[in-house]
Amino acid sequence: MFQSETISAIATAPGAGGIGIVRISGEKALAVAEAVFRSRSGRSLGELDSYRAAYGKLLRPDGSVIDEAIALVMRGPHSYTTEDVVELQCHGGSLPLRETLSATYAAGARPAEPGEFTKRAFLGGRLDLSQAQAVMDVINAKTGRALKEAQGHLSGRFSGPLKEARQELLAAIAHIEATIDFPEDGVDEVVAGEIRVQVEKMRAGFAGLLAAASTGRILREGLMTAIVGKPNVGKSSLLNALLREERAIVTDIPGTTRDAIEEYADINGVPLRIIDTAGIRQTLDRVEQIGVERAKEYIGKARLVLALFDGSRPLEGEDEALLELLPLERTMALLTKQDLPPVLTAAELTARLPGCPVLSLSLRGGDVQGMEQLTKAITDFVYGSADPTGEQTFLRDEREADLLRRADAHLAQALGTIDSGLGLDFLSIDLRSAWETLGELTGESIGDDIVDKIFSTFCIGK
Repeated sequence: MFQSETISAIATAPGAGGIGIVRISGEKALAVAEAVFRSRSGRSLGELDSYRAAYGKLLRPDGSVIDEAIALVMRGPHSYTTEDVVELQCHGGSLPLRETLSATYAAGARPAEPGEFTKRAFLGGRLDLSQAQAVMDVINAKTGRALKEAQGHLSGRFSGPLKEARQELLAAIAHIEATIDFPEDGVDEVVAGEIRVQVEKMRAGFAGLLAAASTGRILREGLMTAIVGKPNVGKSSLLNALLREERAIVTDIPGTTRDAIEEYADINGVPLRIIDTAGIRQTLDRVEQIGVERAKEYIGKARLVLALFDGSRPLEGEDEALLELLPLERTMALLTKQDLPPVLTAAELTARLPGCPVLSLSLRGGDVQGMEQLTKAITDFVYGSADPTGEQTFLRDEREADLLRRADAHLAQALGTIDSGLGLDFLSIDLRSAWETLGELTGESIGDDIVDKIFSTFCIGK
């Protein structure tokens, strides 16, 4: 049986540090820890109350000392995994941690699989599926807004309303079945009318989440953003301005950037995964040719393209070639070198790129102008009509978006059933389908294969 096995793993990040932790969980966690740890006081770990720590030494199976350490006992069900958990805290070098982990294996634990501690917390009912997935989002958050979003999911702010919706649907199904079992004249119409009000309100809430379906994924993974343009148009200067550091070499010599440079930047809470590409032009340099081809590939892959055009010069052949490659729905045009006499105008670019925002920038030296407008444009692109400073939570990924669309489609069918007068028994089928689909979102009705796939993406030790 899965939960009858005791597991252990290193719970801290690889590399040297002041403290390292080996985590043990399962019905034999205390026994395994007892075999590895000797307290200085002579008291056994079994004598400690929950959330109490003991100081002592970690021992190899032959009794020799690995390191001095602290053992922290957390008894189930009031632990992270809902099982008995012991954390052994020693010095954070890789060797004492590996030897401690090896000693726990010798004492009867087995290696934990990726995400298995959190998986046990989910199976034990301590976390729902959305909360469990948020654990890794908290760990991997790259901006304060991404952390806030992950904490919202971890606290249940996202899954809570979905669970309430499931309860409402279940109550409506029970009401329908009671009405079918004990029919009265005219009751069907009254019940259908009440359910219509509930369903329409529920769909309105879902519509808000679906309208910003990509925002949560962007906050979690970062917005892949390609900076493109002909050579010497200001791409590397823009990268440095977004990062607020001198990351890329800036010269007036065309072709300085020959390969893509990738970095993360925090733009008003949005983690921007920026790719500064080679200038797009015809060249005989084989290395630069490869860089140009990669730049074209990134235009196709990026979720946002920042296309730079030199405002002090008219459109040239290299600009025309770039214009042919740009995806209008994912492009912002940036008119650079606004500190020089203007030649290319925003109106001319707008005519060539209908529907694309056109912004003006000056990136000369440390005197950067126009970044506030660019920051606002990027924020609006990510959040749409949602408030970037508010408490709204967003769908985490495409899996959640797909499930919510399916649940909403079942609710739409329910309204169609009411309009068609097909009867409460057909309405009950539609509502139950929506109820089951929402259960896949919260993890209350989900297959083992999906659970295994989700937790396999976690790191070992979490």
